[in-house]
Amino acid sequence: MESGEFRGTIGRYHWESEPWWPDEPRAPEGAPNVLLVLLDDVGFAQLGCFGSDIDTPAFDRLAANGLRYANFHTTALCSPTRACVLTGRNHHTCGMGRVIDLATGFPGYDARIPRSCGFLPAMLTPHGYAAYAVGKWHLTPEDEEHMGARRDRWPLGRGFERFYGFFPGETHQFAPELISDSHHVAPPARFDEGYHLSEDLADRAIEFIEDLRNVEVDKPWLLYLATGACHSPHQAPAAWVERYRGRFDRGWDEWRVDALARQQATGLLPAHTELSPRPDWVPAWDSLAAEERRVFARYMEAFAGFLSHVDAQIGRVIDRLDAMGDLDDTLVLVMSDNGASSEGGPVGSLNDGRVWNGLPRTVEEAAERIDEIGGPRIHNNYPWGWTVAGNTPFRRWKRETHEGGVADPLIVHWPRGIPARGETRRQYVHAVDVVPTVLEVAGIEFPATIGGVDQRPLEGVSFAYSFADADAAERHTTQYYEMFGCRAIYHDGWKAVVYHDIQSDEPGLDKAGWELYDLRADPSECHDLAATDPDRVDRLVARWWEEAERHQVLPIDNRPFSDFVLGRRPGVAPRDRYVYWPYRAPVPESVAVNAKNRPHTVSAFVTVPEGLDVVEGVLIVQGSVLGGWSFHLLAGGRLCYVHNLAGWREYRVDATIPPLSPGDHVLAVRFAPPRAELLVDGTVVGAGDIKRTLWSRLSLTGAGVTVGYATEFPPADRDYRGPFRFTGGLDRVEVDVSGDAFVDADAEATDSIAMQ
Repeated sequence: MESGEFRGTIGRYHWESEPWWPDEPRAPEGAPNVLLVLLDDVGFAQLGCFGSDIDTPAFDRLAANGLRYANFHTTALCSPTRACVLTGRNHHTCGMGRVIDLATGFPGYDARIPRSCGFLPAMLTPHGYAAYAVGKWHLTPEDEEHMGARRDRWPLGRGFERFYGFFPGETHQFAPELISDSHHVAPPARFDEGYHLSEDLADRAIEFIEDLRNVEVDKPWLLYLATGACHSPHQAPAAWVERYRGRFDRGWDEWRVDALARQQATGLLPAHTELSPRPDWVPAWDSLAAEERRVFARYMEAFAGFLSHVDAQIGRVIDRLDAMGDLDDTLVLVMSDNGASSEGGPVGSLNDGRVWNGLPRTVEEAAERIDEIGGPRIHNNYPWGWTVAGNTPFRRWKRETHEGGVADPLIVHWPRGIPARGETRRQYVHAVDVVPTVLEVAGIEFPATIGGVDQRPLEGVSFAYSFADADAAERHTTQYYEMFGCRAIYHDGWKAVVYHDIQSDEPGLDKAGWELYDLRADPSECHDLAATDPDRVDRLVARWWEEAERHQVLPIDNRPFSDFVLGRRPGVAPRDRYVYWPYRAPVPESVAVNAKNRPHTVSAFVTVPEGLDVVEGVLIVQGSVLGGWSFHLLAGGRLCYVHNLAGWREYRVDATIPPLSPGDHVLAVRFAPPRAELLVDGTVVGAGDIKRTLWSRLSLTGAGVTVGYATEFPPADRDYRGPFRFTGGLDRVEVDVSGDAFVDADAEATDSIAMQ
């Protein structure tokens, strides 16, 4: 207990003293459990109950026994929406104006959520709640994700009591980089044993609740369950992808028409809702060649299998809660973090890491590897024709502030607290409204301080008022938006919005024209009224600037890779020489050696014991099968250096060396672009050219540096599958990067164009 709280009596002797024990915190009477399910990159129309023909029976069942919200909105991007959902403040107020990876040195964009923006679990646990987080986090700065980092911005540092999941924006679904509480752990099984992340997350969610119920039968809990699905890579068990074979052959144009018809027939959207025009940059399905249609349909089959599979896993969690007797008194909220993703580009993607490195994504390659789509060696993402379909009937997509980027599905299910079944609510709701809603239904007041830090006011509005009244007047009447220079403001049913291309200087950010829509009459933004009602535009734009000043939105910047991002001072200072000790946790790319496109020497200091028959294994690896490099020794004395160029090309240097004698040796690779040499104890034993290297991201899925072992799908996965531990003694690996970086101007120019 804190000093000064004791309420008993302390005398000189026990007979003069009276003990006292403080009461343990207990939740208010009737406080429900809270399950927040946050899907990733799932568009407005992609759940069955929101108009899709993709099978999502678990989500549909929750909607049939609860409420669908047809007017729920997010920030258009993942980290910012997550900050809103967990703090109740706007994303710029939290410093999360962008994703973690693209932070800048301004208060609204530094990706360091201040202590004055406390998280929901820290508001609930002092009042008797348990609080757990499972799945995607993406709220800790990249350079604080390593095992030697501070932990105050990790989940347990922000109020959660247990955590199991991953930190980056995406991860390999069959071989993820996992964190348990505050340390790295390996997946509990392998791909060939049937492992998949969605199943693992569901298992762990159930485990956390069962562990609690083994002891505390009445204690309410908060479970934040943020899936990796359906962010790319769209990787799913093959049988789930196979279920959809041929289901999307009719293409995205017919799919959009049918989805809107279902949305209107079920009362999700009003009958007067129009289908927004297919953008000029998305071709008509019928205009595509037969091979293009075949490939594009397969990409969508993989996405659908991924979504149906995660639906089944959430269904397992719901069924378990029901069997335990917890479901009736659990407030379940299912939502997505932004609109459907266009990051697959016009023709889809076998590896999203390629766009970061100016590498091609072609239909021809996808056709050759079509049976790998959805599997462990591919980082697949569908073409943006399916993106537009996934956001039916809205315009545009993720990262932008038209409705296609910010309108998302929301399901609310609470049998004991919401009598309505299968109804639709049309009140405006935003991600910042989740925290005040949970606090209201739990009967807990918003705290003035958390951990001794004065709290900024909540900026959301509880929507619990709408649970019992479909016709109640909406209470969240004004909301600003901003993402990469795209801006919008909603006010009393009207919306002013401006689109600005990422990176482009034309028109200037101060010259881009605002559009105006009456969303009550035109929910899909088909009829721009700016020219006929300029006064309203002026009032809304002026209001937007007021909101921008209030919430730290300035300065507006549409450049994701500007000098503001690239000039950021790293949290861990770079150095010329890195020493890595073997068999330790992976070192994330953001704080690891940067040997990309620069001269470097990698030296592994090994010992061969007497009598060791086979010396083989990983010396050092950085990245994964989706991109990176591996230095390893195969059986038979084959020393190898492999550079995996985002799955597009594999460059390798091999040398067969005589058996290593017992004792100490130095195995090395020396790279001076484009030449790479293999060395044993200083003697060159092999050489070859590495014609092109990754110069931006190695792998987008969080794979880092490992020494003495590799993750299951390493960059050289055709040579070996991880962990492939080194069988000899491995003292350390040193990487020297003291040489100047080599600049490939052609590659950088190509990459810049690809970013548009």
